[in-house]
Amino acid sequence: MQRENKRPIQDQAGKMPVNLAELIGSSKAISTIRDEILKVSDSNASVLITGPSGSGKDVVAQLLHQRSRRAVRPYIALNCAAVPAELLESEMFGHEQGAFTGAVKARSGRFEAANGGTLFLDEVGDMPLAMQAKLLRALETRVVERVGGMLPIPLDVRVIAATSVDLAAAMANGRFRADLLYRLDVIHIAMPPLADHAEDVPALVQHFLRQQANPARFTTAALDALQAWPWPGNVRELRNLVERACVHYGGEVIGREALDRLLRNPRAPAATASPEPAPAETAKLLGPDGVDLKQLLADLERAYIRAALEQTGGTISHTARLLRLQRTTLIEKMRRLEIDSRAA
Repeated sequence: MQRENKRPIQDQAGKMPVNLAELIGSSKAISTIRDEILKVSDSNASVLITGPSGSGKDVVAQLLHQRSRRAVRPYIALNCAAVPAELLESEMFGHEQGAFTGAVKARSGRFEAANGGTLFLDEVGDMPLAMQAKLLRALETRVVERVGGMLPIPLDVRVIAATSVDLAAAMANGRFRADLLYRLDVIHIAMPPLADHAEDVPALVQHFLRQQANPARFTTAALDALQAWPWPGNVRELRNLVERACVHYGGEVIGREALDRLLRNPRAPAATASPEPAPAETAKLLGPDGVDLKQLLADLERAYIRAALEQTGGTISHTARLLRLQRTTLIEKMRRLEIDSRAA
């Protein structure tokens, strides 16, 4: 039985809190994570949440806070990849008036704002090395200093970090400090890609449908197809598909034909869709022994990513735009497929 959230409050960013029941799924993977949240939420130990982009790391971070004794105190989130490197120190620790051009008044940072509560550092694997050293010092001393300030500010903050980057590999390559990894990785929660717990897809679909003003309905065949889809964008991709389905087919029943259009290209006319191969052609395509579809898809992804990297000279951000991917999603795919951008 799922327990309800202790104290549903609104965090400082204005987001409504999530409930433990919103960690949707009855698979072994999700049940294990739910049990781990219940076990460690009241600890003050740092937590590192790893997993591919879109897998729900932010949901777990919020649940850890809301199940803890700190739930009545602030929950502050900072996406380390979204803040320019030159502004990250000020964003985390604050600054004094006149500390740099544009600092017209003193400002507290995210650590101070989270005092007594929880600070969630998302995409910590993208943090510059110089900033990693300053974060490590703050974690070890529980004291911060504002940029341009001399006054040490003692704080009581639990830090939860998340990343889609393989930090062990980043550490081996000199891009992430080993001592910071050990400090953050006291408790480790690994979020699986959606394809690894596809049995939870129907429950997730129903959950996302309940959030829509004019929900559609999926046939059993359509739900089966959704379970078989590889979901490179994970739970976020599924949520977006359900929302798109309700925009196009709100109040209607979605079968395989409509679902195929949504999965292939929601903006493409049905007439331009490639016809499905005839049974004889399908048999010829598969061969007598079938095909390793997972390996085939991986090889296809690898080929397209390498081609895009070559076209962009190995620039990750440009490559991600070319492939219509988020930067963090591309990095995770490159790690999984063992692609080195420097070889482009």
